[in-house]
Amino acid sequence: MNIPNKITISRILLIPFFVIVMMFDFGWGTMSLFGATMPVHHFVGALIFIIASTTDWVDGFYARKYNLVTTFGKFLDPLADKLLVSAAFILMVQLEMAPAWVIIIIISREFAVTGLRLILAGEGEVVAANQLGKIKTWAQIVAIGAALLHNTIFILIGIPFDAIMLYIALFFTLWSGWDYFYLNRRVLLESK
Repeated sequence: MNIPNKITISRILLIPFFVIVMMFDFGWGTMSLFGATMPVHHFVGALIFIIASTTDWVDGFYARKYNLVTTFGKFLDPLADKLLVSAAFILMVQLEMAPAWVIIIIISREFAVTGLRLILAGEGEVVAANQLGKIKTWAQIVAIGAALLHNTIFILIGIPFDAIMLYIALFFTLWSGWDYFYLNRRVLLESK
């Protein structure tokens, strides 16, 4: 297994730590950061999420720079993103940081695109994420990060940045999902 794929797997392995830290108050107290007060365990969870999210850029950069792009990596990388982002979004609903209906739409799109990827794989096609899918992923990551950090810094100027980014992420999620199905409609129409 090459280094980019190992980095991708590390992203998946960080998910349980992220969930445990976000869900359980370890008695670490609260902290203030740029005008936002939050439980320390939320701050630590946000850091774990940010580190895990950063590995998405690192593995892709490394794979392209050293020509280590593999079929396994093309499949595993978006799956790791979906697992991390879905875990974070579900936690946000549990912690009342996001409306459930938005998260249901986002996660439904992720399952639908994963299903389409499986159909494509059955037809012998492995499709890496396109630019719109990458924008979608980063919009989701920024929305999650802002929410997990309790809208830090933006709270000082009264902008609900986390909520704004969540709806931007929803927009790109829907657009990229439509685009993905539209671009691959031939396979869907011709599959048995």
